[in-house]
Amino acid sequence: MQPLKELLPGAWLLKLPRIEDERGDFTKLVNLKSLSAVGLSFDMQEQFVTRSRRNVIRGLHFQLPPHEHVKLVTCLSGRVEDVMVDLRRGQGYGRVACIDLRDDEPSMLYLPPGIAHGFRSRSDASTMLYLTSSAHAPSHDAGILWSSIDHNWDCSDPVLSARDQTHPPLIAFESPF
Repeated sequence: MQPLKELLPGAWLLKLPRIEDERGDFTKLVNLKSLSAVGLSFDMQEQFVTRSRRNVIRGLHFQLPPHEHVKLVTCLSGRVEDVMVDLRRGQGYGRVACIDLRDDEPSMLYLPPGIAHGFRSRSDASTMLYLTSSAHAPSHDAGILWSSIDHNWDCSDPVLSARDQTHPPLIAFESPF
């Protein structure tokens, strides 16, 4: 794992090592020693996979303290526009960053606590893998309304869950981070 770009303070795009040969390819997703070598720590507690069709928007999700977590996110198949919002009090509050994640360019996001995360599927099918440093705690599961941030999703017909349509707007969110 090699850090490529800091997208928000403490939120990194990491390049994943891929080996290709006549059989196909091999990608190492997580190497804790490599993370530690660049000053990032991670203690995985759970993994999740989502599969989405084109124009599905998921998010913007996070967990509230004391169940906040570090999240590692990668696109296993397809292509997504990944969006993150800084919910930490201070100068960067509400700042948005986005980046394309694709299966043919192996990379991973490292997201510290206090970052809301979501994405839009830009391919007919996409599969995302999430690794989290704390277990899902339904009572502390939260979100920000996807359309309330400073970001053009460039999608006239989004597909959203009922839950994601009812999150509070960013302006109404009182941050515990």
